[in-house]
Amino acid sequence: MTYTVAFDAVSTVGLESSPVADALAGLRANEARYFRNKYDHVFTVEAAADAPEVVDWVHRILREERGIVIASRPLEATAFQVEGIRMAYVFYRSGLSVNVMYSLDDAGKRAVGFKLAEGMEVPEELASRFRFARQRSKLAGTIRGSFFVIKNAY
Repeated sequence: MTYTVAFDAVSTVGLESSPVADALAGLRANEARYFRNKYDHVFTVEAAADAPEVVDWVHRILREERGIVIASRPLEATAFQVEGIRMAYVFYRSGLSVNVMYSLDDAGKRAVGFKLAEGMEVPEELASRFRFARQRSKLAGTIRGSFFVIKNAY
């Protein structure tokens, strides 16, 4: 079942099994607000079990680019296209959000982003490999994020 993420009233729908459900919901709402304001795109998600192709694509990129396997269980996923960019998101039980920004133009930008909201620990599989910068969000408190550039074609 598809869920439209609202950013005016943060909801934990679909994220209830996460020990940091409130913070993860704020992080998800922050992403929804960004895409609504920048691209006029309505951010929807579905249970990860209903979007295996999205989860598999993101996991393949992580594994092949950097040898990363996320230990936490994926709760929700989404994929969409805006202005020639394929976007994919996976939200994990641990509170981690992984997004892939993949320009359809071969000369465009392609990257994987990691985000954690306030109170979330950096997953062990990322802690020694990435530095996380901080930014403030009205919806998610302090967001910590990092990224890497995708080098291969997917």
